Amino acid sequence: MTDYGRRRRVPGLRREELAQLAGVSVAYYTRLEQRDGHNVSAEVLDAIARALRLDGTERAHLMDLARPKPRRRRQSRRPQQVRPALRTLMDAMDGVPAYLVGHRQDVIGWNRLAAAVFGDFGALPAAERNLVRLMFLDPATAELYGEWECQACWVVSNLRLYAGQHPDDEQLSALVGELSVKNEEFRRLWAAHTVADKTHGVKLLRHPLVGEMRLSFETLTLPDDPTQSLITFHAEPGSASEDALRLLASWDAQRTAGQRTAGQRTAGQRTAATAAERPAGAARSPDAATA
Repeated sequence: MTDYGRRRRVPGLRREELAQLAGVSVAYYTRLEQRDGHNVSAEVLDAIARALRLDGTERAHLMDLARPKPRRRRQSRRPQQVRPALRTLMDAMDGVPAYLVGHRQDVIGWNRLAAAVFGDFGALPAAERNLVRLMFLDPATAELYGEWECQACWVVSNLRLYAGQHPDDEQLSALVGELSVKNEEFRRLWAAHTVADKTHGVKLLRHPLVGEMRLSFETLTLPDDPTQSLITFHAEPGSASEDALRLLASWDAQRTAGQRTAGQRTAGQRTAATAAERPAGAARSPDAATA
C-alpha cells in the first residue's frame, strides 16, 4: 500500500495521489479540475468522492460542479413571492419564531416573534434582508450570535452549495463580490470551498433584552418550491430559554398593542382636526359619504 503519511508542507492529498486512489490518470483528473470533463462517468465521480471521503452534501456538490445544468435564461430580479397560506401559517405559530428564506438566503417572510428575536427585517430595504449579508455587515446581528464563528461558517458553506446549483445567478455574484470587498473573514471562509446544507441544530443567542437563549431550529424545504425553506425555532420545554422566549413574546405583544393604540389615537386626532376645519354646514365629499 502506498504511504501517504510523509511529511509535507500542506495537508491533504496531492493530485497524483488522488488520481491513483480514484483509479484515473493524472492527466484525466487534471482535466476534471479544469472543468474539461464533460463526459465524466458517475463511476469516476463516485471514486473521487470516496477518495476524498465526501459526505452526501459534498458529493451532491461535486456532481453539480462536474455536470453543470444547462445555462438557463437570466434569472428575474423580481423578488420571490410568499404564498398567502404560508404567511398565515407563520403568523399562527404562537411562541415560535419562524422565517422563510429563498434564493441566496434572502429572508422573504417572517412572523412577529422572529423579528423580535433576530431583528426587524421589515425595517430593512429588501436588498439587505439576507442572512449572509447581515452576518458579516450588521454589527447587531454579529453580537446576537454567541457562537458567531460557527454560524458564519455555516451560512457561507450553504451559500457555496447554492453557488454550485446556480452558477449563473448574477445577484449571487454581486453579493459575493460585495462581501469579499467589505469583510476579510468572509473572503477567508469563501476561499475554503466548504459546503453545507440547511438541516437542523441549536443556535446560541445573546439577546439584548432577555439575555442568553439556546434555540433549536428545524429547516423545512417546501415541496412545491425547493428554493424556499421555512426555518422554525423553539426552546427546550421548562428551560430558561423557554422563559426568555416567552418573555420576549409578551414584550412584543405589549409593544404591538401600544403601537396600535397610538395609531388609533393619531387617526382620531386627524379626523377631529378635519372636522374642525370644515365650515359649518359644509357638505361632505362624495368619497367621504360612501366611505
